[in-house]
Amino acid sequence: MNIWYIVWAVLALLILWFIFGYNRLIRFRYRAREALSDIEVQLKRRFDLIPNLVESVKGYMAHEKTVLEDVTKARAAVAGASGDPLERAEKENMLSSTLKTLFAVAENYPDLKANANFLDLQRELADTENKIQAARRFYNTTVMDLNTKIDTFPSNLIANLFKFKEEPFFDIPESEEKPIAVKF
Repeated sequence: MNIWYIVWAVLALLILWFIFGYNRLIRFRYRAREALSDIEVQLKRRFDLIPNLVESVKGYMAHEKTVLEDVTKARAAVAGASGDPLERAEKENMLSSTLKTLFAVAENYPDLKANANFLDLQRELADTENKIQAARRFYNTTVMDLNTKIDTFPSNLIANLFKFKEEPFFDIPESEEKPIAVKF
């Protein structure tokens, strides 16, 4: 009789471990999805600010038409991006790069730099860029936690059984991290 108690206790502990392990993986998955959603909220905020910024700059920079067109094209590319985080990251990075060019060019226009609307929009956009970076870091941290759980023993047994997949990181390619040089 005593051996059956031990067998049942071990079986109960295994079932509890399995349940807690599965629930933990689910929690990590939902945290990663929430973090990705936070990135998208900030990206949408930036996306909505760009037309106002471009309009305020147009009057001052009539002969810098290509910079404004590049920003508009990059914004359109973001609007057409699929839900895939890797494709979305690539388009968002392209938009960030064109915005850096716009601000670098704007430095050569003293009247524009002093314009209150432009300054407010530039501050809001800079704040949004900071929030995007923070959201990306949070997303990448949660994805790292999820992927680690999926790959490490013994939680990988549960992950493999229920076909948990690793999530991609929201990366910025090294080629896009270089500072932008504006030449006239």
